[in-house]
Amino acid sequence: MSLVSVSVEAVGAHLVVRSRRVDDPGALLDLLPRDGLAWVRRGDGMVGWGEVARWELSGADRFADAADLWREAVRGAVVRDDVQVPGSGPVAFGSFTFADEGASVLVVPEVVVGRRDGVSWVTTISAGDRVPPMSAPEPREAPVSAGDVAFSAGSLTTQEWLAAVTTAVGRITDGDLDKVVLARDVVASTENPLDPRWPLERLAEQYPGCWTFQVDGLLGATPEMLIRLDNGLATSRVLAGTIRRTGDDAHDLALAASLARSSKDHQEHEFAVRSVADALARHGTLNVPETPFVLHLPNVMHLATDVTGVVHDGRTALELVADLHPSAAVCGTPTETARDVIAELERLDRGRYAGPVGWIDARGDGEWAIALRCAHLEGPRRLRLYAGCGIVAGSSPQDELAEAEAKLTPMREALQSARPSA
Repeated sequence: MSLVSVSVEAVGAHLVVRSRRVDDPGALLDLLPRDGLAWVRRGDGMVGWGEVARWELSGADRFADAADLWREAVRGAVVRDDVQVPGSGPVAFGSFTFADEGASVLVVPEVVVGRRDGVSWVTTISAGDRVPPMSAPEPREAPVSAGDVAFSAGSLTTQEWLAAVTTAVGRITDGDLDKVVLARDVVASTENPLDPRWPLERLAEQYPGCWTFQVDGLLGATPEMLIRLDNGLATSRVLAGTIRRTGDDAHDLALAASLARSSKDHQEHEFAVRSVADALARHGTLNVPETPFVLHLPNVMHLATDVTGVVHDGRTALELVADLHPSAAVCGTPTETARDVIAELERLDRGRYAGPVGWIDARGDGEWAIALRCAHLEGPRRLRLYAGCGIVAGSSPQDELAEAEAKLTPMREALQSARPSA
């Protein structure tokens, strides 16, 4: 097992878990402490804090190892769940690295507050025989601005990144591979120590259709769901093919139509859909739409396909993640060749950027998105922002740079913006 480290409140003790319904607690992010856990979309989701157990894992088997550890943790748990919805009862939040190297993390919080389809609940989790008190959740002190924000080049300068894209296009033209996703990083430095809840609130307000998350220093709002598993029903939202919005509605409608007709973007999208569909098909029956739709976000538009299926072999959400990652949407095709090109050209440690982030419950159900439109906290006043672009034959380096800039916009603006209105 590729276990880097483990922190458990009472090693060898069983989990004691209690979930009960509560009145609507209001905005979930208002309950979040600075270092809490968050998973919110359109006001629903979960926030958590405290730490009953924590596993850090590394290596090619990190997903399978995490699934085994979680299965063992909940096997002997004493659970009273009066809610019985996905996410109630025992739950763990996780964030995994893109590459096999580095530390992935799975965390079991002490307290979780959730809301789904009008049902709100509180879960308390402890190790051993101690049962923590069930208190009503209360809003915390609002975050304050970190002041001025300065942005600087990350691992590559703009010109170096453009050269990397040019090299990648040449490799594709030569037939070495079909697609590769190249990431770009930008460093943000804040005037004062950053309270991560500040950008999280703004992201949740401006991008309500995305999954706003915070897990162990990684925060963002991603539009791409790698896998959602709910009682055997699996769903994956695949995004590939992007065009930047202008703010002019009529012009944006014309751009959406051009995106829908773009052979270059359809080729990129097809690689991504095929990689997800091939992985899920090994576990059940699938429905794959013949054509994508255009997903409209405030800053960009994407070609999108929702792949759905029924899982017949009892795989958990984390076990499905093991087969799905990395998809062509964040790596390329063929996978191993694309990985090698990424390592050569990016000169960037992606860490947990473009890796799976989400949660799993005791039933093995859960939601695992791809950590995009995100930043990693590297210190009290320093964050690293990420964006990636799918490179295929015919890709223009300047167009890809514009796309990367558009994908960096959500985090840039969230760091700089005033507090969202009430």
